[in-house]
Amino acid sequence: MSEEFYRIKRLPPYVFAEVNRLKAEFRASGADIIDFGMGNPDMDTPPHIVEKLVETVRRPRTHRYSSSKGIPGLRRAQAGYYARRFGVELDPETEVIATLGSKEGLANLAMAITAPGDVMLVPNPSYPIHPYGFMIAGGTLRHVSALHDGRFDPEAYMRSLAQAVKHSVPAPVAVVVSFPSNPTAQVCDLDFYAELIAFAKKHHLWVLSDLAYAEIYFDGVPPPSILQVPGARDVAVEFTSLSKTFSMPGWRMGFAVGNRRLIDALTRIKSYLDYGAFTPVQVAAAAALNGPEDCIAEIRDTYRARRDVMVRAMEQAGWAIPSPAATMFCWAPVPEPFAALGSMEFSKILLREASVAVAPGVGFGEYGEGYVRLGLVENEHRIRQAARGVKKVMQNAGEILARYSQLESGR
Repeated sequence: MSEEFYRIKRLPPYVFAEVNRLKAEFRASGADIIDFGMGNPDMDTPPHIVEKLVETVRRPRTHRYSSSKGIPGLRRAQAGYYARRFGVELDPETEVIATLGSKEGLANLAMAITAPGDVMLVPNPSYPIHPYGFMIAGGTLRHVSALHDGRFDPEAYMRSLAQAVKHSVPAPVAVVVSFPSNPTAQVCDLDFYAELIAFAKKHHLWVLSDLAYAEIYFDGVPPPSILQVPGARDVAVEFTSLSKTFSMPGWRMGFAVGNRRLIDALTRIKSYLDYGAFTPVQVAAAAALNGPEDCIAEIRDTYRARRDVMVRAMEQAGWAIPSPAATMFCWAPVPEPFAALGSMEFSKILLREASVAVAPGVGFGEYGEGYVRLGLVENEHRIRQAARGVKKVMQNAGEILARYSQLESGR
């Protein structure tokens, strides 16, 4: 009998496990850890959404099995959102499906469309479900660099994508894109999406777009949907989530919309796996999409204020962090004194010396090395407190590195 199961054996070691272990160890000893490591929204869900949940859960009939595809009112609400926000008209019956968060939707669509050995083109660095959903499904990954000189460059990306297609045997089946990007906070425009759709049609690729951060943007330009490109629905499906838009991460409510064949495949897979989200959650989600939008602006403004404090405070501490145009993350280069150690060891140093937790960039793929991700999930006071700890690390870099070197040599 094999010691390890096939799909588990295919997954690489979880890079964040060591940082998480250290966080737990320090917290157990009473340390106050300022945790920027996980993108877990800390703001309250808007009251009108919670009230709709409470109202609905009091009806006993809503406690029964729900619809795996999503109740009709919820799918209509999502179609209405796309019409208002992007000018995209969707058929709620054939082009919209509710998912248990965008992560579940991506993973289950990967199961639906992946045959053993199929080649999938995935960004690197990337949110882990983008590559590993396909790996779990039995696919083969070809990584496409999502950054060039630390930024997203559409022309360089398309060259990398063309090379990946040229050198893939068998020919790739699908390509994943994610803008605004987790972890890198990069954005794109409709011209890029138009070029990508033309490329996908030429090479017979499905396009899976992750738009989870559609409403978390800061510089006045709302991120576009790939479905705004004429003809995109011939090859593309797009995933969105209420987790960040309405600060509803634990509610696990997302959507896939777009190409009817892909939506049908996902619908069929899900029909075997789940009965959908709890009906009151779906009703409350519909109320979120149909309700007032001032709460979205308030959440966005909170993240914007935190971003500004993070960038300014860390700069004063001696760590230059690029200001993200979108998402709830900063993607920051490991500061020069510690650059040679890499992102994992620098993350450990911040944890030990400053009680600050960040996510090492290498955890999002090898092309993420040299960077760390900071989530804007602590209030402004805590961000400034973290910056004071970082300042001490930067001021004492020589001493810390010497001590670290002795520790390593003693092992």
